[in-house]
Amino acid sequence: MSNDDIKDSYEKSAERMRGDGKTFVSTLSEEDSNARVHNDYHEVDYGKAGEPMSMEDVHRWQREHIQKGDQSKDGYPLNVIIDPAMREMYKVVNDAGMTNVFDRFSQQQPTQCKFCIEGLSCQLCANGPCRISDKAPRGTCGVDRHTMVARNFVYRHVTIGTAANIFHCHQAARTLKAAGEHPQSGLKIRDPEKLKKYAEMAGLDSSKPVNQLAIEFGDWVMSDIHSPFHVPSRTVEAFAPAKRKELWRKLNLFPGGGYSEVAYAQTQCMTNFTSDPIEFLLQSVRLGVANEYQGLFLLDILQEILIGTQEIAHKKQNMGLLKENMVNIITNGHMPLLSHVAIDLASSDEWQQKAKAAGAEGIQILGHVCEGQQLINYGGTHDQKGYAGQEGEWLSQEYLLSTGVVDLFMFDYNCTVPTLPIFAERFGTKLLSTHPVIKLQDTETLDFVPEKMAEQATKALNKAIESFKKRKAENRKTYIPPYVSECMVGFSTESVKGALGGSFKPLIDNITNGNIRGIATIVGCTTARYGQGGSNIFKITQGLIKNNILVLSGGCTSSVMEYTGLTNPQAADEAGEGLKTVCKSLGIPPVLNYGACVDIGKMTHTAKEIADALGVDTNMLPIVIGAPEYLEQKAVADACTAVALGWLVHVAPVPSVTGSDIVVKTLTETTETLGLGKIVVEMDAEKTVQIYVDHIESKRKGLGLN
Repeated sequence: MSNDDIKDSYEKSAERMRGDGKTFVSTLSEEDSNARVHNDYHEVDYGKAGEPMSMEDVHRWQREHIQKGDQSKDGYPLNVIIDPAMREMYKVVNDAGMTNVFDRFSQQQPTQCKFCIEGLSCQLCANGPCRISDKAPRGTCGVDRHTMVARNFVYRHVTIGTAANIFHCHQAARTLKAAGEHPQSGLKIRDPEKLKKYAEMAGLDSSKPVNQLAIEFGDWVMSDIHSPFHVPSRTVEAFAPAKRKELWRKLNLFPGGGYSEVAYAQTQCMTNFTSDPIEFLLQSVRLGVANEYQGLFLLDILQEILIGTQEIAHKKQNMGLLKENMVNIITNGHMPLLSHVAIDLASSDEWQQKAKAAGAEGIQILGHVCEGQQLINYGGTHDQKGYAGQEGEWLSQEYLLSTGVVDLFMFDYNCTVPTLPIFAERFGTKLLSTHPVIKLQDTETLDFVPEKMAEQATKALNKAIESFKKRKAENRKTYIPPYVSECMVGFSTESVKGALGGSFKPLIDNITNGNIRGIATIVGCTTARYGQGGSNIFKITQGLIKNNILVLSGGCTSSVMEYTGLTNPQAADEAGEGLKTVCKSLGIPPVLNYGACVDIGKMTHTAKEIADALGVDTNMLPIVIGAPEYLEQKAVADACTAVALGWLVHVAPVPSVTGSDIVVKTLTETTETLGLGKIVVEMDAEKTVQIYVDHIESKRKGLGLN
């Protein structure tokens, strides 16, 4: 059979299964792929960006605009983009006819599949795809709507999200071990006291030399992640709240090794295996426990040991930090393990001189998305010459490259969009993947070798300098939106407790007396959907602080808080009288930036310590977890973590569960009767604020607080 015959057989088979004479792909061209197809550098009109505003005018416009309630499809997307830098660069990119995230969302409307939105489609076996409707109430195998929705929830969301966070933790543990074994790697153990504390909690001998202890603690974490699902997790035993562990054992929710738990759950999801929807949902909560203690919580601890525990500081954010005559490096993703070594090197006189020898004023590294939020918060990057601040949320990365001044865009696991090779080619940016788990077309990838991080960071810096030289030699046009937000960062369990004098008593006292009614975490992503793009996050947060609810942010939501001024201490004036009094007395904003989406682990740690101080279980606390613009699988796994810890979780837009009333009832009602948390869904900002307020007030009543 010739190659042409084989190709023909594929096409005819697809046509036969579809029942027509033509495949979708036959009408697409090379222009519709993510291969590099642009060679015309800067055939764009930067004049389309418009007249820049002062930051005072920006913040005034944001607050006036958000009250109009016009975040609909009319005027989209400029009516939902509230980041001033992104607004300008969207106009440039859209006018140039380039693909971009907001235009792609519009192109997907109104054809997005309603069956998929409700969880009523299945592609697991070759008898499908099957879709559930009134005319076809079962899939070919016999599966009903309840099983299909619950199985999709576990398979498509929770297992992937849990695996991603555990994978991140594993890489951090591997890096800590390398720091102990290979001091020449460029890695440092910046917080040895934290290492000793958590190694001791794990049952290790903390009196051993720090390097040896790093090796043993790294091995201990990786060993638990790799243990069988039927062997109770040592990390959960060591670090989870005692009352929660008792409940999880009772409900068979106490997990074993994380990787094995994911494998077990995915096996359950195979065609003609488990068909009990409740079993799938309980398995999701069990994965949520693993997601926290073998993922979020421990990866935060490990990275803080390596990069430095948070310190409260004043920093800057947004595209105005880019400099035309600097070598500009953006580090993107969620694992700042190589990037912090690169910052160490870039901060040295040697590398600053190398940049100057290439004609630059110097070299600077800026973080983007969650990696940027981690770097801006960790103590090890503060005051380093080679570190320049945080750039923005995931929606902005195409627009960031379109400035033309990004010399190197280095990226690791999660949140690097597939279209970047197109933008890199057109605007002259060098792309570099720093982990083989993420590969883009025509893009160089470094293997992740912690033992050789100094060597790999050197490679990255050299590529950036060469890219800068090429940019200058070609005399390309550039444009940097001149927006920079002043923000207070570095909040964590330790730094907040330190600011309060060494205990959470002052915070608890202010919750008790009602100055602070409760705490809401606004975490996760931003989405391109109508009514969102950061606007939902902003509106909800404003409503919460006016109701004297302290907000903790993590993820791309932190960027929204920064570019809207809510992480500036001056925002205390926008809070209710009680919260304003507390913020003014401490000199803090009403929104505390805890960092990245993965730093939700730090928030749960803070909540645990507050619960311990009060002598109550975590489900008694006046806390709401909010993901008002959740995007992807990790957010759903994190929601399952919050349910496991007994908290109300608000998500928007609606997850793909509405096709089953049993699944909806279980997640919104039944789980709470078991001592777990529950999930609520609401898109409207004002209604969302009221849900948070009502829940917090009910929890206050349960604690005997008026």
